[in-house]
Amino acid sequence: MAEKHLNIISFDIPYPANYGGVIDVFYKIKYLAEKGIKIHLHCFEYGRSRSHELDSICKTVNYYPRKNNIQAQFSSWPYIVNSRLSDKLVKNLLKNNHPILFEGMHTLGIGLDIRLKNRKKIYRESNIEHHYYKHLSIAEKNPIKKAYYKIESQKLKIFEKNIVEFDFTLTVSQADTFYLQKKYPIANIIYLPSFHSNQSINILEGHGKYALYNGNLSVAENISAAEYLISIFSKINYPLIIAGLNPSKELQIKIQQYPNIRLEANTSDHKMTELIQNAQFNILTTEQATGLKLKLLNTLYQGRFCIVNDNMVKGTSLDKLCIICNSETEISQKIEELRMVNFNSQQIQTRKEILSQKYNNQKNIDTLIKVCF
Repeated sequence: MAEKHLNIISFDIPYPANYGGVIDVFYKIKYLAEKGIKIHLHCFEYGRSRSHELDSICKTVNYYPRKNNIQAQFSSWPYIVNSRLSDKLVKNLLKNNHPILFEGMHTLGIGLDIRLKNRKKIYRESNIEHHYYKHLSIAEKNPIKKAYYKIESQKLKIFEKNIVEFDFTLTVSQADTFYLQKKYPIANIIYLPSFHSNQSINILEGHGKYALYNGNLSVAENISAAEYLISIFSKINYPLIIAGLNPSKELQIKIQQYPNIRLEANTSDHKMTELIQNAQFNILTTEQATGLKLKLLNTLYQGRFCIVNDNMVKGTSLDKLCIICNSETEISQKIEELRMVNFNSQQIQTRKEILSQKYNNQKNIDTLIKVCF
């Protein structure tokens, strides 16, 4: 059987797989490689180190600098797209005739290059980007950043129409699928949930003694969620751990005011898994229902009771596995009601049954291979 080769263009270096977007990219690469697909990976780099791990699973790995200059800002195209244009990348793609998988709207500018007109091109959507940036603008307190997010959202909304130029668009959530199918009926939209690190359920029975919130604490949306939970737990007698990458000094100071709340900053993957598994409650809230929140999926594979708001599970079919709370009062009541309740084997079995239906990496990688080849 002839070898199958695939070009993958990643908006960032996808290892270590320690935040939402790159988790999907890395585990997609990993499972493709296990199926014998030869990966030609093209990464934009800006702040993350090059990875020997990627060299070990890919046929080739190429790196390209992301433009970080004022000219990239002054364009009708979104900055996240315009800053990732690379003539060198296009020339490398022209050295073969393999299909091209574009990770995120960030990379679609490359796919619109006239030299790639006759290539098979697949767009991997990560969320409805203009919705995402609109909510970043709402959550952001810095007026300059707020204006940037608002302008970027408007540009992304206009740029989105270019997905019809690609052979397929692979969406991460049912909500995103319905939105794009309705707006672009001529596009080939296929629902393909995000790839992730979990191969099996790994939940501890019994009960824990704290609640946990985790996320990238340098992102405005996650900072807002953390502050919301600080407000709740400052009024109740129950421990809360806030864990994640790069917390701001302001957030650190705010957490230090309360003896029942503590910060775990920049923890290892192993430590984060321990925190999720040993918590009684994993609490995840978001102000925007875009994409699939991979930290939610990770929590459902590893953690006990999962408290979320409606936006966190919209379009995911995961609401049956979560406790839905949309107010401070509801969260406080559930903490009090379930703080000493054991998570049992029957609940773990329910997780297995539901998660295996749509979020099975092995099934989903077979679907991806059929689309690409």
